[in-house]
Amino acid sequence: MNVSIFGLGYVGAVSAACLAELGHTIIGVDPNGDKVDLINAGRSPVVEAELEELTRRAVQRGRLRAVQDPQAAVYESEITLICVATPSKTNGDLDFRFLEKVCTEIGTALASKSSFHVVVVRSTILPGTLRGVLIPLLERFSGRKAGTDFGVCNNPEFLREGSAIRDFGSPPKTVIGATDSRSADMVASLYEGVPGPVIRCPIEVGEMVKYADNTWHAVKVAFANEIGKICKSAGVDSHAVMEIFCKDTKLNLSPYYLRPGFAFGGSCLPKDLRALTYRARSRDVSTPLLNSLMFSNREQIEHGLSLVMGAGKKAVGILGFSFKAGTDDLRESPLVEVIERLIGKGFDLRLYDRNVSLAKLTGANRDYIMKAIPHIERLMVPTLEEVLEHADVIVIGNSAEEFAAVTPLLRPEQLVIDFVRIRQIEENHANYAGICW
Repeated sequence: MNVSIFGLGYVGAVSAACLAELGHTIIGVDPNGDKVDLINAGRSPVVEAELEELTRRAVQRGRLRAVQDPQAAVYESEITLICVATPSKTNGDLDFRFLEKVCTEIGTALASKSSFHVVVVRSTILPGTLRGVLIPLLERFSGRKAGTDFGVCNNPEFLREGSAIRDFGSPPKTVIGATDSRSADMVASLYEGVPGPVIRCPIEVGEMVKYADNTWHAVKVAFANEIGKICKSAGVDSHAVMEIFCKDTKLNLSPYYLRPGFAFGGSCLPKDLRALTYRARSRDVSTPLLNSLMFSNREQIEHGLSLVMGAGKKAVGILGFSFKAGTDDLRESPLVEVIERLIGKGFDLRLYDRNVSLAKLTGANRDYIMKAIPHIERLMVPTLEEVLEHADVIVIGNSAEEFAAVTPLLRPEQLVIDFVRIRQIEENHANYAGICW
């Protein structure tokens, strides 16, 4: 396939050489004449392991050349990859000037091109940038309609400096957000033979994935460093701790706990987090990330409360209020705080949880709930149907299997506020609100 690549910096140069190695014919585009000359001489414009050899081989085989003429590059290609920089402004926002410039150039070229062309943004952009900024520019200067007359895709890169060639050849995933299936097919064909899943998604999801990835990496670095400082203050080998930590791929390094939803609770997480941050403070160890976790958790509780209170209805039913489905543990359940706060605001509540029975609660579990909500028993009902009959607002508090079957029992006007995302309700009840979706 004939591919033009706008921007011959780090991502563009690596993409150009690697796509040429896969057999595609690449035309690189950059206003910097030195970069163009280096590529045409078979030299890499950036320092990266193995890139110089790949660039040299691609040029020698006639699969890679570079130009400064954007219009010619668009005319001679079927797909254009945009790999220009998206630097930060002083306020932290993205600077779109390079993206806007190349989209203007590409749109102008498309105005006089008759064949279908796909524009692919590999630059890192926030959700809404393509539809809100770049597609309007392309349509304005081309006089054509995205998704019909030409295609637009988002194809974020996951390249690490120092291992970019290996990352390109063996990626964790290939993500394609597209305006239309034809464009997605064309982009997918670029990566034929490359291992790993090819994931097609809405454009906005593709835009956000890269930010979720990089922010998570930043969190991991900060987390490891703060654990390391606490370990050092206690005379503990931090590397030994984290080596053992990383062997747990069931919980620690896994999808577990990485689904957006309600706040954490229970007898372990809040208690242990408080103990660790207290120990850090007592040793004058600064742990701003760890300190922020309880604050972030409280903000999620406040967010859930605002959804319920903002509905403007006093009759509220809560389905599931133990901190996790399949348990009767109420200790530090965030739902218990929600219930307590709603009672204080004068809401008329009914509560149902198959696993919670005050008669069976013992020890610390019973002490906790009786201290938090001493009159909770009068709010609890024995059947799910009693909650549905009473309430104008239904809160799904945990993911007990029986809650997936409530849709036929709901009245059309009943608002469901879902803290856990039960798909059957989301897809079949019009009056639905998810806490994070």
